[in-house]
Formats: sequence, structure tokens, C-alpha cells
Amino acid sequence: YETRLNVNEYLAQQRNVIDQCVRVLHREGSICWQVGNYVDNGEIIPLDIVLYPIFAELGLHLRNRIVWHFEHGLHASKRFSGRYEVILWFTKSDSYTFNLDAIRMPQKYPKKKYFKGPKKGQLSGNPLGKNPGDIWNIPNVKANHVEKTIHPCQFPVELVERLVLSLTDEDDWVMDPFIGVGTTAIAALMHHRKAIGAEITPEYVEIARERIHLA
Repeated sequence: YETRLNVNEYLAQQRNVIDQCVRVLHREGSICWQVGNYVDNGEIIPLDIVLYPIFAELGLHLRNRIVWHFEHGLHASKRFSGRYEVILWFTKSDSYTFNLDAIRMPQKYPKKKYFKGPKKGQLSGNPLGKNPGDIWNIPNVKANHVEKTIHPCQFPVELVERLVLSLTDEDDWVMDPFIGVGTTAIAALMHHRKAIGAEITPEYVEIARERIHLA
């Protein structure tokens, strides 16, 4: 009963914030919602699954369910240790920004060519690199990470950079309703976007200001 109550309170709070995010979202804009699992007495509830209906009811379209995989985290003794979180990428319409070339990764075999058929002798992969796919291996921010602050669940700038570069253009606004210590703003400003966000913890706001000033 307590687990259901806690999750329901969480969903109600999230619904209020999501409503406002959708309200201010540009018609051709995107929303990326990063979540993990709710854990209670060893039982997990995947938060992306319970949040999806909220976005669907608001008319948003799920384009990808991105799995962010990392190596370090809390160790479990009665289940497999959790080593991933999820990013749900939604759009408001079927017309949206997606800059794939900005985030391509090096091909595994960059010089591989077709050996037969009409394209014989041509490169078989895109010379600009490959699509990074929907499983991202990016280190999380733990004890000795160069970006670590006092925030307990800080995520890396690299993770946000990939979203900023692919889903926005220069001079676009990037908004984070839970901006924390400013990671989203840093990623946006680094790539000539404009940033805005909200945070209720004064200590985090001060750290965010310092990090943005140094970025």
C-alpha cells in the first residue's frame, strides 16, 4: 500500500510539471524525460512505464526509448545491480528537429566497402559516422568524476550534449524544469543554445551559477 501511495504522489507531481512543459513546448519541439526505477523492499517499478500514459494523454509522440547504460552504482545483494536509466524522447508533432549528423559516432569499420552488387567498391557505411542507436554507454557522475558536485543524482554533460545537438538548433531555447546544478544549461550554452530552468534548492542554484560561469 505504501509503495502505491508513494508512486501515486510522485506521478501526480510529475503530471503537474509535464503539463506545464507541454504547455510551453514549441510545436516542433521535443521533450526528453530521464528516469530510473522506483525501488521499495527490493521490488522495482520502471518509472518510464508508469509515466508514458501521462505523455500519451497529452498527445505527445514517443520517438525513442533511450537506455543510458553506465558501469557504476549501488550494489544489490538480492537482485542484479541496476546499471541503466531511461530517457523518453517525445515530440509534440510529426514535424520536429533531428540533427543526426551532429551526433554521429565513428564507424566500427570505416573503410569497409560493398564487395558485390550495384554499389560494389563503395563505402558501405556513412563516411560521417554511424547513428549512435538507442543504447548509450556514457559514464555516470560518481565519486571521482571530474564533474561531481554535492548533487546526489547528477548526470553528465555528455549525456545532455547529445540531446541538445540532435534535437535543437543554434539559438533555440532549452528548458529543464529540474535544473539542479546546471548540467542542462551548461550543455545548451556550450553549443550556442539559450537555457532556462527551475530549481528549489538554493545550494544547487548557487553551484549551477558557478558552473555556468566557468563553462
